[in-house]
Amino acid sequence: MKPCPLTNDAQKRIAATELTAGMAQEFPRGVAQPALRALASAGYRRLEDLVGVSERDLAQLHGIGPKALQAIREALQQKWKSLAK
Repeated sequence: MKPCPLTNDAQKRIAATELTAGMAQEFPRGVAQPALRALASAGYRRLEDLVGVSERDLAQLHGIGPKALQAIREALQQKWKSLAK
């Protein structure tokens, strides 16, 4: 497994954590801090930013696991939106 480029460098980790400070209320429970950092570093700050993004692309982000993907998928479905297949 490759080391995470965000969490291995203290300054990058702090910057990424600051980016995620306001994101927790935008995303559903089940999307933990590592997943939020990965989303923020990829430019996704809100749940709606993920509409049309492929599950495969999200799964490749370090920090996004099956639990986070499932939570995101379900939250988008509740809003009648979805990820790309």
